[in-house]
Amino acid sequence: MTAFPDFRSPRGAALSALLTTSVLLTACGSGSDGSGDDSGKPRSGGTLTFAVGSDAGCVDPQQVGSNESIYSVRQTVDSLTDQDPETGKIVPWLAKSWDINSDATQFTFHLRPGVTFSDGSKLTSQVVKDNFDAVPKLGALGSLAQGYLSSVKSTTAVDPLTVKVTFKEPNAQFLQATSTHSLGIESSASVQRTPQRKCSEGVIGTGPFVLKQYVQNQSITLAKRAGYDWGSSLWSKKGEAYLDKLVFKVVPEPGVRAGSLQSGQVDAISSVGKANEAALKGGQVTLLRRANPGVVFGLGINNSRPVLKDVKVRQAILAAVDRKQIADTVFPTGTKPATSVLAHTTPDYTDLSADLAVDAAKAKSLLDAAGWKPGSDGIRAKGGKKLSLVISWFPNAATNQPALELVQQQLKAVGIDVTLKQNQVSQFATTLQGGDFDLVWGNVTRADPDILRSSFSSKLANFYRLPAGSLDTALSGQAATTDAAKREQLVDEAQKLIVQNAYNVPVVELQTQLAVTKKVHDLAFDSGSRIQLHDTWIG
Repeated sequence: MTAFPDFRSPRGAALSALLTTSVLLTACGSGSDGSGDDSGKPRSGGTLTFAVGSDAGCVDPQQVGSNESIYSVRQTVDSLTDQDPETGKIVPWLAKSWDINSDATQFTFHLRPGVTFSDGSKLTSQVVKDNFDAVPKLGALGSLAQGYLSSVKSTTAVDPLTVKVTFKEPNAQFLQATSTHSLGIESSASVQRTPQRKCSEGVIGTGPFVLKQYVQNQSITLAKRAGYDWGSSLWSKKGEAYLDKLVFKVVPEPGVRAGSLQSGQVDAISSVGKANEAALKGGQVTLLRRANPGVVFGLGINNSRPVLKDVKVRQAILAAVDRKQIADTVFPTGTKPATSVLAHTTPDYTDLSADLAVDAAKAKSLLDAAGWKPGSDGIRAKGGKKLSLVISWFPNAATNQPALELVQQQLKAVGIDVTLKQNQVSQFATTLQGGDFDLVWGNVTRADPDILRSSFSSKLANFYRLPAGSLDTALSGQAATTDAAKREQLVDEAQKLIVQNAYNVPVVELQTQLAVTKKVHDLAFDSGSRIQLHDTWIG
């Protein structure tokens, strides 16, 4: 198994340096082991059955934020660009080339000719324009895509295969954004549907697979797109995908998923937990791992709540959490405790482990200073009101509940009473948008530090109700500058402001761990630690 090295993003020319991401971190890759045909070469045909732990209740790539659903819907759409998971370089996909002006306010993409959607319609610059123009209307579920296009001034179809996107201010993160599933290109007919209809019925894409059936909370079935011939420049196979069919079954219990893999009922499973590692190691199963870049798993704080407006209370929560205990007890082997609000695999990550060291005495002292005194039952109170908080969580990963039960114990030890409230996965975005929460457990994956602006700027969705201030200045500044060193300094400043003010409580880095049978070959992670199945084959 490959260890996970700490690293800093490479520095190069100004804009290209802004677009770097994490090193590919995999263990035990699923290359050929001779179980294919007699020559061991890839072969076409077959069905890959993949068991995932949850369903986000939506099959529109532009609106899905849960990894378990992204695995499937990502296969139905292509993006303008792709991002090399090993180098972070942005490479051609639907766009064969692009031009960026000197201050990163204008991006011109030159589209590949001959690309069609699965309904037969052609990819043109007007279709790209229709997609980007519609993003602001996606509503609560489209917050990622909206953040990527937040300062757009106009999108212009220059000619049938040239599209120009102009921003009101420098927007250095946008090129990387065009490689994400959130800005996957959909047909004009799909774009005209309501966001709700796109979620329930799916969309028409140019991708290597086509949605055939969606049964909410049960399964997603995809079929190979006949005639597909415009894959990412990173893919090894030209033309159509190898596999004929993909079936994603929703199997919430991790033990049942593991058993289904061992018995041959499924070919791959997501979210392999620590408890199932030993049983799956060796034999006919391969474990695949990659650390996710972006905002780590942690507690998103509703900073407008009266109790949580007090920085001392927030800082006490930050100090009371024992991240190493949670990572070692609950999460897969190799998982790292959070050492910043960003995972260590994110460009311009800053090590703030000293600020995130567990210190129960400090937590108690902060709560004392805030006027919260321990009661006879150990729970603190002030003005006759107990210090009680609710953590909202969603069952989209098997580790969520046991991790939060440890958090609950750790906070109780310093006098904070915590109730855990489980919600449906499909309620995640609406919970954040509605603001009816104290703390919420989650993470956001993106191979660019601008994910901090999407998550914490008071000028955007501001789900965590942060006050306007110097954090906004740093977040806006890093998105605007084309100077790599300046961007690094601003991202560093933003991380420190978030952690030191405890606007968020980072807990543990998300490590994606999948398991596949030995007959599955070339199942690859993309730059966001999701999967790409065009090159995957069964033999």
